Amino acid sequence: MAEKKSRSTPLQAQDKLTFLLSLVPFLMDHDRISVTEVAEHFGMSPEQIRDAVRLIGVSGIPGETAAYQHEDLFDISWDDFEDNDQIILTHRVAIDDSPRFSGREAAALIAGLQYLSALPEHADRAAIATLMTKLSRGASAAPSQLTVQSTDTDDTLALIRDSVEAGVQLEFDYLNSRGEHERRRVDPLRIESMDADWYLRAWCHLREAVRTFRLDRISHPQVTSEPITHRIDDVKLPDTLFEGSANDLIVTIDVVAAAAPLLADYVPEGASTVEHDGRLRTTVRVSHYHGLKRLIASMPGVAVVVAPPDARRAVEEWAAAGAARYK
Repeated sequence: MAEKKSRSTPLQAQDKLTFLLSLVPFLMDHDRISVTEVAEHFGMSPEQIRDAVRLIGVSGIPGETAAYQHEDLFDISWDDFEDNDQIILTHRVAIDDSPRFSGREAAALIAGLQYLSALPEHADRAAIATLMTKLSRGASAAPSQLTVQSTDTDDTLALIRDSVEAGVQLEFDYLNSRGEHERRRVDPLRIESMDADWYLRAWCHLREAVRTFRLDRISHPQVTSEPITHRIDDVKLPDTLFEGSANDLIVTIDVVAAAAPLLADYVPEGASTVEHDGRLRTTVRVSHYHGLKRLIASMPGVAVVVAPPDARRAVEEWAAAGAARYK
């Protein structure tokens, strides 16, 4: 590759302003850097960089006196600049006054990015790592040292990521909603979450259709050598996470209006919703009553099973058994 030549022609006023707006953040990201390194980075001559740094040293914003006092200007370590050709910003103005994340806010965002980097659809992990570094430097205080706790599904997530990156199919044992074990071979498409559960959207070669798999029901996952035949751009994923089947059970419930959107994925298309005693009465579809028990338990006090009697009895007995264990 040919060596990048330094630009020696004078900059126009607009170009000079654009360059200075890029140079200042660059210097802020480097506590100490030589003039030569900056010149190589921007493709300019060392003397142009020195002129720009001298201009930064007399730039700033007027203070309360409407005049440029010492604290109103950028400043650098002039001895290091003149004697060692090193650039060190010692005082910054205006830029430091902009809103910045607190240390705790930056730590929370970094923890979230750490988790997202493990998901298969986020293949550009270098960009995520760069963003985490910028968040650390740009916070108003040093971010707290946080780590994302591993879960039982992390190994499965890692294999899904490997499958996507290698472009090959994934095979695993799956415990379906009826308690049956089946061996599935899939083309992973997308990872989604709902509450505390994670789901894999994939093209299932057994069913020859898109299917949703809950990660904690997947066991013995294995990356195969068979190439993926369906990718995310090749198929249309349903807007809802859960799809109905002819074997679904229909249950009538009353739910507080504010909580109704939480049930959107469970409500059959065309289901009627009416107001009843200050709540909304509608129907939901579930594959079995065990799933219904989990659903109602996640919405205590805001959702009540109305019918059929078998559904009410299943939820009541499950809740009673749970309460009895506290005794």
